[in-house]
Amino acid sequence: MPPLGLVLGSIISVQFGAAISVTIFDEVGVAGSTLLRLAFAALFLFLLSRPKVSKWSATQVRMAILFGVILAAMNLAFYLAIDILPIGIATTIEFLGPISVAAIFSRKLTDVIWVALAAAGVVLIAQPWNGGGGLELAGVLLALLAAFFWGVYILVAQRAGEVFPDRDGLTVAMMIGTAIVFVPGVAAGGSTLVTPHILLLGAVIGLLSSLIPYSFELDALRRMPARVFGTLMSIEPAVAVLAGFIVLSQQPTLLQMFAIALVVIASVGVTRSARPLPAEAAIEA
Repeated sequence: MPPLGLVLGSIISVQFGAAISVTIFDEVGVAGSTLLRLAFAALFLFLLSRPKVSKWSATQVRMAILFGVILAAMNLAFYLAIDILPIGIATTIEFLGPISVAAIFSRKLTDVIWVALAAAGVVLIAQPWNGGGGLELAGVLLALLAAFFWGVYILVAQRAGEVFPDRDGLTVAMMIGTAIVFVPGVAAGGSTLVTPHILLLGAVIGLLSSLIPYSFELDALRRMPARVFGTLMSIEPAVAVLAGFIVLSQQPTLLQMFAIALVVIASVGVTRSARPLPAEAAIEA
């Protein structure tokens, strides 16, 4: 598959995986859906990498724990956000995380403009002058929290890429993240979590949200400049809107579409001038 197709396939896979997750919130709860996503992602990655944890140093163990905590927090915050907000809106707000990190790594004054443009887009979405424009404040705050954790995740993933071979760090982090959300996930989903159709959907979500995008992005980064890769990834909020429309019948207003376009433009702008980040940093909620 051409590199462009790999990147587009990764974006579509992630966003449709998230949209499918929303369809089982009523049956297993947000925490239950998060548990299924992380558990199946961990299983798939483990089958591929089989990390040898017994040979790890204390530094690697601490890094894996931190990585897992951030992963669990990022996914749970995002899933809580899309339980309240349309997925395209939540993804757009969450994009403030990587945009801010890219601008910080760039250290260019011009990138302040891009961050301001992205912030303006989020303000247009939230419409604080109009009672939130029909959006619940809790959802906006949760999406901002997910953005914060995504930004932290990128920085942690960058460090993890330096201390772990291959995908070992991501695999163990997924397992730790699964353990963290296990109790709230089981409390929310109960015995419904192990019914055949929920397990099947959980496997699909884990496949779409983690295994496929990780494999596609890794292959794409081998065949195209990281900056081009990052620019293409900037269309993710727009794809999230499409996934929300097709899977969940969510349709944004014209003002929200304009605001999403501002965030996409800002993401393209800041990515073109930012220092490249490692492949693992591209994996998201």
